[in-house]
Amino acid sequence: MTVAQRVRTHSPFAIRSYRFQWSADLMTSWAFEMETLILGWYIVVQTESVLLVTLFGSLQFLGTLIAPFFGLAGDAFGHRNVMCLMRGAYALLAAVLAALVLTDTLTPFLALLVAGLAGLVRPSDMGTRNVLIGETMPEDRLTSAISLSRITSDLARIGGALAGASIVAVLGMAQAYIMVVLFYVLGMVLTLGVSATRVAEQGIVVPPPLRGLWEAAQAVWQAPPQLAAMLMAFLINLTAYPFTLGLLPYIARDIYGASQAGLGYLVAAVAGGGILASLFVSRMGRAAQPARMMLIFSVVWHGLVVLFGQIDSLAGGLLLLPLIGIAQMLCLLPMSVLLLRGTPPALRGRIMGMRTLAVYGLPIGLLCSGPLIDWLGFPATSAIYGAIGIIATLLVLGTWRSHLWPRHAPGNIG
Repeated sequence: MTVAQRVRTHSPFAIRSYRFQWSADLMTSWAFEMETLILGWYIVVQTESVLLVTLFGSLQFLGTLIAPFFGLAGDAFGHRNVMCLMRGAYALLAAVLAALVLTDTLTPFLALLVAGLAGLVRPSDMGTRNVLIGETMPEDRLTSAISLSRITSDLARIGGALAGASIVAVLGMAQAYIMVVLFYVLGMVLTLGVSATRVAEQGIVVPPPLRGLWEAAQAVWQAPPQLAAMLMAFLINLTAYPFTLGLLPYIARDIYGASQAGLGYLVAAVAGGGILASLFVSRMGRAAQPARMMLIFSVVWHGLVVLFGQIDSLAGGLLLLPLIGIAQMLCLLPMSVLLLRGTPPALRGRIMGMRTLAVYGLPIGLLCSGPLIDWLGFPATSAIYGAIGIIATLLVLGTWRSHLWPRHAPGNIG
């Protein structure tokens, strides 16, 4: 067997289900990014309010509190089936917005309302993707599969952001939203090609909802590496993610004085760094030490957030954001691997649903950042968030050092 044949054989893409899932995730992520950029810019232009921009960003994660129930539903009815229903809901809501734009009846209130409805479902999408990968991927390809899957979000962030800005500028918002609907429909259709089984079909009885969630919480509490990963997930959503997600429209327009195209470049810069990091982790495979990487690059990421807040030019932002994208992925990807490894198959859906609860840190961070920016300014706000993130990361390391730092610790065993 040649080297090329061996690589193809051991690649996640050698598995048919993964090829369908990767394509479906790419289409859905592309629609996510286009929709977020189009609506985010619409809100900032129509209202000129940083508070409403942060509210829009927060509404996209409204459903994090019910995310564990999506995990329970996936365990009972099949995660592939739940994913298809979720993506059908995205398409329906995007079609409503497209109709409002075509009839010239869209208002900021209606945009926020639909964003809130979509936000009930969207937070569970990434967790469900990872559960499907865990169900269909051999253990020796798990790290590579998760890393390559994450590339779909970053490719979409580049293509979707630039396409969203360009299409709105050239053809208008209505035509751009019709494309968003088409991408959602394609994502739903391709998801039907994913093969996954229900936990119930494996001879495991799915418990009642509250008992099922309690079992998942107990499993995480008794596993220090998974508990640390959960806390770190909440932390980075609270203190790091707000600056590259909800606040970017405000940063582009009010800090850099850039156009919608400038916003697209900023989004693409973060994603470009993320793609490089994802490819690197994919090449590392089982050699990666998840717990160490998660902690080291959390500190790096928060340090870059502090620096990012001191920059007041588009050129400076475009130079720094790829580095933030690299640090971001080198923290997040090991975190996902840490959560999936050692998780009983019967609990995967529920535990990844609990992981989605950590995303609630993002709307909290966004809603707090708006008043802080008005009061202290953007540079001081970024310094406060970055400092809190670094201190909290070091506290996590100090609390569970024996489980997270030594080379042969449970959190670093490939």
